[in-house]
Amino acid sequence: MDNYEYTQILKQLNIKLGNIKSILKPNECQQRLDEITNIEQEPEFWNDIEKATKVGQEKNRLLSKLSKFKKANETLVDASELYEMAVEEKDDETIETLFNEASQLEEMIKKTEVEVMLSGDDDSSNAIVTIHPGAGGTESCDWANMLYRMYLRWAENKDFKIEILDYQVGDEAGIKDVSFIVSGINAYGYLKTENGIHRLVRISPFDSNAKRHTSFASVMVSPEVDDNIDIEIEDKDIRIDTYRASGAGGQHVNKTESAIRITHIETNVVVQCQNDRSQHKNKSSAMKMLKSRLYELELEKQKADKSGVSKSEIGWGHQIRSYVMQPYQQVKDTRSNIGYSNIDGILDGDIDKMIEDVLVSQNK
Repeated sequence: MDNYEYTQILKQLNIKLGNIKSILKPNECQQRLDEITNIEQEPEFWNDIEKATKVGQEKNRLLSKLSKFKKANETLVDASELYEMAVEEKDDETIETLFNEASQLEEMIKKTEVEVMLSGDDDSSNAIVTIHPGAGGTESCDWANMLYRMYLRWAENKDFKIEILDYQVGDEAGIKDVSFIVSGINAYGYLKTENGIHRLVRISPFDSNAKRHTSFASVMVSPEVDDNIDIEIEDKDIRIDTYRASGAGGQHVNKTESAIRITHIETNVVVQCQNDRSQHKNKSSAMKMLKSRLYELELEKQKADKSGVSKSEIGWGHQIRSYVMQPYQQVKDTRSNIGYSNIDGILDGDIDKMIEDVLVSQNK
């Protein structure tokens, strides 16, 4: 790297930080924090625990984003001033150090950009994730299970909590269906980028002729709705079926019909839960899933009305991302149009960079 290249990097990072500032609006954030401070001092504030909790969560989100922006801004200003001084004094050692730290500076600015972009109404919510195999039979059931493992590993790496709501084993391999809640800061904000069709190309381990197969699986991600979101579901709008929980053993198997399947008649949305031995608890969880899915469908409808694009079947031409293992190795996201060669790491949960690239591309 030479002086010109480093100067260009600083220039681009300053532009990016300016964009971050325009999204974040630091002055408005501080104004809201001052309002929250006044609200917290009201005598009746702590009497409403639910309201106090939500206000506290909003305060923590604002403080976190404002703190990261300030730190990134100060670091960039320090680097720029130090570089100017080093050039003026012909301090080659300091210049070399700045060159070596350039990638870390770029990464910090990017992470700040992603954090600020996760400021939508639902981004801070927990995420309800459902994975369905699509075209491809046993191969797709196995692919759905691979995606499930990928998200579990990703959540573990971020210290997010996982609660399994429904898990159905495939007839020969993999899974027929899985639904789970991911709980953590900005869980939905991150995982909403995974909403769509995922395509896998590989030599099938289930084909004795070792031929290349293409498989599909859908990932549906909804924000976990709270009581503030008014979604009315009447008894006449749904059909409720009970069945015995099934699976490979443990908590997924019981001898009573405690598992619940709810079908929303108008939209044909189907949710099911068999995580608990109590039919009542499973019904409650399934209703939460249904409300979240209907809420997500409404959000998708609003986006489709604006863009003219809607989702379709789980198959060719509709994927958001392709994972190619043969004849070459690459993961390619259609939204960011970026390819990644570390497919093994990605399938092991290293998906932060892909998520961040999609968020950045969608907010350009």
